[in-house]
Amino acid sequence: MDFDLPQDLIAYLGELDHFIETEIKPLQAQDDNERFFDHRREYARTDFENQGLPRPEWEALLREATRRADRAGHWRFSAPKAYGGRDGANLWMAVIRERFAAKGLGLHNDLQNEHSIVGNFPFVAMFDSFGTQAQKQEFILGCFEGTRGVAFGLTEPDHGSDATHMETRAVAETRDGVAGWRIDGEKMWITGMHTATHCATFARTGGVDGSARGISCFLVPVTTPGLKVEEYLWTFNMPTDHPRMSFTNCWVPEEALFGPLDRGLSVAQSFVHQNRIRQAASSLGAATYCIEESVAYARQRKPFGEELSRNQAIQFPLVELATQAEMLRLLIYKTAWQMDRLPHKEIEHKLSDRISMCNYWANRLCCEAADRAMQVHGGIGYSRHKPFEHIFRHHRRYRITEGSEEIQMRKVAGYLFGYMGPRKDRYSTCEA
Repeated sequence: MDFDLPQDLIAYLGELDHFIETEIKPLQAQDDNERFFDHRREYARTDFENQGLPRPEWEALLREATRRADRAGHWRFSAPKAYGGRDGANLWMAVIRERFAAKGLGLHNDLQNEHSIVGNFPFVAMFDSFGTQAQKQEFILGCFEGTRGVAFGLTEPDHGSDATHMETRAVAETRDGVAGWRIDGEKMWITGMHTATHCATFARTGGVDGSARGISCFLVPVTTPGLKVEEYLWTFNMPTDHPRMSFTNCWVPEEALFGPLDRGLSVAQSFVHQNRIRQAASSLGAATYCIEESVAYARQRKPFGEELSRNQAIQFPLVELATQAEMLRLLIYKTAWQMDRLPHKEIEHKLSDRISMCNYWANRLCCEAADRAMQVHGGIGYSRHKPFEHIFRHHRRYRITEGSEEIQMRKVAGYLFGYMGPRKDRYSTCEA
């Protein structure tokens, strides 16, 4: 067994570090761009008088960073070469995302807006695996060219974690001689709708409530009559781009169907697995940042005439966090490596539990590390003069989004006890 990172990956990390130093940090320091990273000035990013949405000038800065990263060949790293990427592996993405978050907050990697100079594109794998040729051309290339943006419409006001009981319905209906679907229902927490061109809308097309079968996905243009953003929901960490939406007599043609009819949840699972492992790596990196900053502060802070770090009450909690981070890093890297050895559609059936382990534990660890950093730093740690409260507020959302930690633990339990996954045959006699 070889636990060393590949030399070409190490070399690429150096290339990314150089790009950040020469291109991204100067852009962040340019003009008054640092205002967006002053945690006391949340209004710099947030237009509180316009539903709490991101300010256009903040998003323009993110686009410029993205443009530079794309020009340098970094932004599309994880995408297939056919779409201008480098076929970036899950292991490489996990290492990169951890390293970026461990650097602290900055224009190189600001996950509040899901922004990074090495982009995360779960929709690419979705369209590549489930889209028609026309959909691949329109949406994968359109995403990179900026002409298409797809929001993910799964969650509902009354049905969050349990998508199988969603109330949104799609009924086959022909209008003006054209076959299609009428969609009625509500959705909630549909991130990115303020800039999206389409909403990947999940709706029940058959089956019964509670069944995974009978749910389909439709690519609904945001200009479709009857689709309405009711309100943007303000959150722990602002700005917001998470609306509550309604669909009233929305009609789309047959070609709007994305993926297999009545098997749309397989499309949703394709989306979450790549997100979860990369999110786990980011949370691990942020946790590492909080731990290292706390160690450095404890060494230089001298209450009562000696280093704060001499106190075991300071040492032991950070020792436990550092130990958990080290163990988690190995699990994340191993799981990402295993993902790279499987066809994309097999990941759900063979590795979903491991991905959930990585994700829920990393998100929890990050919140604990940020909380401990605030405690070690005392009053200044609680203030917005340090980034720890911002890290806590941002990463706390990940214990709920992409599947709450309870739902992910239930997935792990399903695999562990053989109700699903590779161990199911072992316990099949118990159910007879």
